[in-house]
Amino acid sequence: MTDHESAPIVALTEAAKHFGPVRALDGVSLSVAPGDCIGLVGHNGAGKSTLVNLVNGGLAPSSGEIRFDTGGTALGAGVRSVFQELSLCPNLTVAENLRISHSALKGPGWRRPARAEIRQSLDTVFPDHGIDPDAEVDTLSIAERQMVEIAIGFAPRGTEARLVILDEPTSSLDAGIAEQLLAHVRRFCAGGGAVIFISHMLGEIFDVATRIVVLKDGKVVAERPADGFTRQGLVDAMGHVTAEEGETSETARSFGAEIVRSPEGLSAREGEVVGLSGLAGHGQAAALARLYLSRTSSWHARKAPEVVFVAGDRTRDGILPLWSILRNVSISILQQGARWGLVDRAAEEATAAEWKKRIGIRTDDVTNPILSLSGGNQQKVLFARALASSAPVIIMDDPMRGVDVGTKQDVYAMIRAEAARGRTFLWYSTETEEVCQCDRVFVFRNHEISAELTGADITEERILEASFEMQEAS
Repeated sequence: MTDHESAPIVALTEAAKHFGPVRALDGVSLSVAPGDCIGLVGHNGAGKSTLVNLVNGGLAPSSGEIRFDTGGTALGAGVRSVFQELSLCPNLTVAENLRISHSALKGPGWRRPARAEIRQSLDTVFPDHGIDPDAEVDTLSIAERQMVEIAIGFAPRGTEARLVILDEPTSSLDAGIAEQLLAHVRRFCAGGGAVIFISHMLGEIFDVATRIVVLKDGKVVAERPADGFTRQGLVDAMGHVTAEEGETSETARSFGAEIVRSPEGLSAREGEVVGLSGLAGHGQAAALARLYLSRTSSWHARKAPEVVFVAGDRTRDGILPLWSILRNVSISILQQGARWGLVDRAAEEATAAEWKKRIGIRTDDVTNPILSLSGGNQQKVLFARALASSAPVIIMDDPMRGVDVGTKQDVYAMIRAEAARGRTFLWYSTETEEVCQCDRVFVFRNHEISAELTGADITEERILEASFEMQEAS
């Protein structure tokens, strides 16, 4: 019996989920069998998160049917989820976080088997990870936290994982660590497991998926074996046409005076887009944080900010979860136009409406809570907040996490347009494709700048070379 002749682990028949008048999922039929790796793609707000929450039992369908081969619940069928928004408890250790989802760990000596189990899972998925099971999660980098979350998803936890849902699992990982995960996904599915793999990085989808499902407006608009799609065909099915090859290239531009200089040698000029690259956790984010704090930690209130920040870890550093979409956008411009300390509400609403349209924030009402948005749309709000301000310097810490390919192209175009007007961008990204769009790139290794690349030298090969071996001083 082949994998596809095996009984599906889960089967959805005309499943729908409505939130009031909003049809988040509208009649989806899908089955996942042992050996399947389903690449689930679609723009932000297409219904991907709602679909996986039906599969994992987090939501009940408004109509339709969901069946598991065990006849019971998602948990009993061995369904696991690793979410884009990290769900670890930061004040607990790595091993203690495993215990939360592992009810079989009981008694006074549970910590020893918990340490052993999470260490074994980390070793299996991420060889040479260097993560201490006794480390508190808030001491780990975002990449390490994502690795722990993934390892918990694949860990035995009393029963073997049969279907693991990975939602943007590589969004915080550098290329080398991401490849370790992709290799494990292939091994896991070859051994009879199944994976639903959600990613806006289409290369990863083609790398691991046996079948690709495209969602748009809550419906399946395309589904076939992965080799039945081309990259352009997949993007077209999602409903957005990417820029043609070479369309993003620019003629040489002149820049203004140097306006940024850090102690480690990071610099930027007016109108320049400066990239920070290298393996994750080698000091790029810390360098940007120090630079941002040096420009904002002042007792003297300023009418307009010198620098604004777009966070990649939006939950920790970006969104204001108790506020509306409008307030999350407008906080950067409240001082602009204020009179006698009073906010110009009309101007605030006009700004939010403008950026909702410009960057495509999917909501009917900007007064809705920020948490009503998908993760990718929350990230759009952070871009809107930064670009709506008058700050001449924009610092971006791996900001494209969880953002769909169409929105990425729109944001790239906005960055180039704002740079042409004289604004300066410092852009750390774990995606080499993004870094290669910059005017100048600083590669970090061991918390030092190992190379400064410009022009034709900004290539994946040169970046990797500088990431792994410090260039000798000339």
